[in-house]
Amino acid sequence: MQPDDTIKVGNTLGECVLWDDASAALWWTDIDGCTLYRLDWASRDLQHIRTPTRLASFGFVAGRRELVAAFDDGFALFDPDTGERSAVLRPEGLGRGMRMNDGRVDRQGRLWAGAMVMDAADPLEAKLYAVQDGAIRTRLDSLGITNGLCWSPEGTALYLADSRRRIIWRYDFDVREGALGVCHEFARIDGFAEPDGACVDAEGYLWSAMWGGDCIVRYAPDGRIDRVLEVPVCQPTCVTFGGPNRELLFVTSARLGLSAAATGAGDVLVYNMKIRGLPESRFNLDNWPEQSRFGAIGVIDRGAI
Repeated sequence: MQPDDTIKVGNTLGECVLWDDASAALWWTDIDGCTLYRLDWASRDLQHIRTPTRLASFGFVAGRRELVAAFDDGFALFDPDTGERSAVLRPEGLGRGMRMNDGRVDRQGRLWAGAMVMDAADPLEAKLYAVQDGAIRTRLDSLGITNGLCWSPEGTALYLADSRRRIIWRYDFDVREGALGVCHEFARIDGFAEPDGACVDAEGYLWSAMWGGDCIVRYAPDGRIDRVLEVPVCQPTCVTFGGPNRELLFVTSARLGLSAAATGAGDVLVYNMKIRGLPESRFNLDNWPEQSRFGAIGVIDRGAI
């Protein structure tokens, strides 16, 4: 299916696309391009913001312009206006041959982000972390490539994909404690496609970008495939709903490993689905491990911006 609109950026590895209702802007990162993008939807003004290292995923911070972020080497607070980054907090278990990957803020203002094992031949030793209550807590281990983090509308179920295993899981989620409960296998992907970034719409259906599968799959809450949206790129990476009524589906993509003839690879695709998405949650700064806050953060790597 051809998109209703295309944002032509040619990202190497576009990911973590988020819609900000407050500013009516679309944000996403080109991980390998070390660039954060902000698109003002009304004016179509597109900002390119250099990042000091690869920015894997990020979230908005309540009451602040800054972002909470998972860079390749750990967690930090990042100011997109100045390029300032706080001291990086490297989580336990983020070892050699790994980097941080997909992440999202839960409905209670905690940041969740997972790591990935870079070499497919290495053991599955990546972990899932939660930044909450002033600490970085390990929530899961023995993962390959953490992806597809999102929550049901009421927040009582967490979805998590491992791209290496081609499985999407659904966990019972303790809203108050931010803890994982019983795990259910939600979907197992056959063939060569790998589940990548995902989001949940207002009806409670999961939308998953299928890397290598040329499509986005919408799953019903019981794991049944509801529809398949074929897209004109072979490596869709992440999805979110946005726009004035949150009825536009934005799809990032990647040209990583593809030839120059792969037309449209790395662009952001826009589809009017006439299905509403959910507002993006915001990080509560009280969860941050450091005592310092913006205005008194240790800045590093500014010269790289």
